[in-house]
Amino acid sequence: MKKLNKQDLHDILLGAAIVGTGGGGSLTEGIKLVDKAYDEGCEFILAEVNEIPDDALIGSPYNCGSIGKLSTKQQKKYNELPQIKEAKEVAAIKVLEEYIGKEFYGVFATELGGGNTAAALNVAARLGKPIIDADPAGRSVPCLQHSTLFLNKVSITPMGLANNFGDTMVISSAANDDRAEILARTMAVSSFNSVGVVDHPALWKELKNSLIKNTITYCLEIGRTARAANELGRNFAYDIAEKFNGYVIFEGEITETDLEERDGFTFGNIYIKGEGKYQGEDLSIWFQNEYIMSWKNGEVYATVPDSINIYVKDDKMPLINPNAKEGMKVTVFVLKAFDEWRTDEAINIFGPRFFGYNIDYRKIEDII
Repeated sequence: MKKLNKQDLHDILLGAAIVGTGGGGSLTEGIKLVDKAYDEGCEFILAEVNEIPDDALIGSPYNCGSIGKLSTKQQKKYNELPQIKEAKEVAAIKVLEEYIGKEFYGVFATELGGGNTAAALNVAARLGKPIIDADPAGRSVPCLQHSTLFLNKVSITPMGLANNFGDTMVISSAANDDRAEILARTMAVSSFNSVGVVDHPALWKELKNSLIKNTITYCLEIGRTARAANELGRNFAYDIAEKFNGYVIFEGEITETDLEERDGFTFGNIYIKGEGKYQGEDLSIWFQNEYIMSWKNGEVYATVPDSINIYVKDDKMPLINPNAKEGMKVTVFVLKAFDEWRTDEAINIFGPRFFGYNIDYRKIEDII
């Protein structure tokens, strides 16, 4: 097992935000979360997959919801409620431990993203547990069933849920993962758009072959690459694409963006006018929390499950939804999906058709 220092944590979260494809929560808030725990003396321990006992109870803590704004009336209503002192994901894992009657040995991130990877790191450190070098997405994803655990039929329940006001809930069973998604988001919508969740509690022997391995280390390496590029004044989109077998697909200026909050998700579009060698061309990207679909010059281009990523030139940072603004100069690059997402079964649940587009998935390397 490896003890992580503060620079490791920052690099991991930067890398997670980069591969988070616009979702996965706020990188700024994620860094604040882990910094607070680190400065208070908590230790962050990263465990390799072969270091976990088979009979260890493992679960996945994260935040579920959207980042939409509340009305003044809603804000006033929530401000009148009491606030718990601990992170809601910590409260969720405690209520689930009480229900199961056994302590968790360790946790894994539900996805790679600046916020949700931070949430798992924070829970692990606060409770003195290791975080495992694996996750079930290899990127950020909009729905709970977008998971290699779903593909491998690992039960999502029982689930522990908690919000900032001290409300807790255990979902002992659900008809399917889609129902679990709806139930969790229903609580999120009534909880300041955010609820802490812990799901997929299981023994390690039941989990270890259903996760994408070494993904926290993957984030660490991507984050280090981005930091080194920033220090040298380089556009890290090119460095990451070269080192991690990806592709820069567009450069230009954002000319228009729109978004809508619906059913606990943030939907929207980003329109980019080409510059440099892309002069006279255009790229549009549709997102549901994460960047899902793209069209280049009106033709379908990169899509899920490959990950579409946007680098903001002025900020030298990844663009997280819904923060796109007109006038931003950006570079768009795509990373190949992990092999686990490129099977026919996986594409059925995380390809264009799942999101309502009657389009066949094409691998980014075939498009290029």
